[in-house]
Amino acid sequence: MSDTTVAAKPPAPQTVQEITTRQRTQFELVVRRFLRHKLAVGSLVLFLLIVLFAFVGPLLWKYDYTYIDGPSYSPPSMDYPLGTDQAGHDLLGQSMRGTQQSLKISLLVALIATTFGALWGAVAGFYRGWLDGVLMRIADVILTLPSIAIAVALAVNFRGGASWWGLALVLSFLAWAGISRVVRGVVLSLREQEFIEAAKAMGASDLRIILRHLLPNALGTIIVAATVTIATTILAETALSFIGFGVQRPDTSLGLLINDAKLSVQDQPWLFYFPGLFIILIALTVNFVGDGLRDAFDPRQTLVRR
Repeated sequence: MSDTTVAAKPPAPQTVQEITTRQRTQFELVVRRFLRHKLAVGSLVLFLLIVLFAFVGPLLWKYDYTYIDGPSYSPPSMDYPLGTDQAGHDLLGQSMRGTQQSLKISLLVALIATTFGALWGAVAGFYRGWLDGVLMRIADVILTLPSIAIAVALAVNFRGGASWWGLALVLSFLAWAGISRVVRGVVLSLREQEFIEAAKAMGASDLRIILRHLLPNALGTIIVAATVTIATTILAETALSFIGFGVQRPDTSLGLLINDAKLSVQDQPWLFYFPGLFIILIALTVNFVGDGLRDAFDPRQTLVRR
């Protein structure tokens, strides 16, 4: 028998694991940057707890904000954790309702003013020319209105029956102009970008370019402007209620609680300081969240790959 030789197969070449990278989406980048901002994350958690306190708390707490059967000027106790006022209102129930109304006013103002202001600024920045001049002069007039104009508007239209939504409409009218100027500046830089020129070359209408290309790319600036609006509206509502032109009884708000307690600071300080604490917490947390969002949307941040 003849020996047969079998050629050995050469060893398989060592494979090199392919290294692949996937660029994160813009949303993922924003979330990662925001989560690195510890103060903003903590502020967001605290703000959400305040929202739960305002909207869920009244459903769980035993005393409604209209409750008046408590003892007058009772200091904080187990039965009335934040004390009571002269009429026997439970201040905890009143604070829940006041925080709820102040948040509703602020959120509605942010929604209306941001939406209208962003559209106004986008149109002005996109078309430029005489239309830009007219739109921005109108915005400038709104920006120069003194604070007394707010009080006059409330006195004429809502005095004796101011509701939270009525106050929100007046404050929205005075808040959109500043947002429009910020968005206009962003749009002026975006309109010269290549993707806008490409959209025009493909026959996209002006409305489509504004709604589908310009405003989405200005979303970071718009969101930050909305958070600033929430914080400033809380303070504006407080100031207006303090001088008697805000939400009226039988309803309440944080500003109205401050106004009611202004003569009792020395003898019953809890009536003044507890609502004031909620105002400060809301304003600070929203501002810190806005700072975190501003950093998260900053395009100069380094791209993160995995």
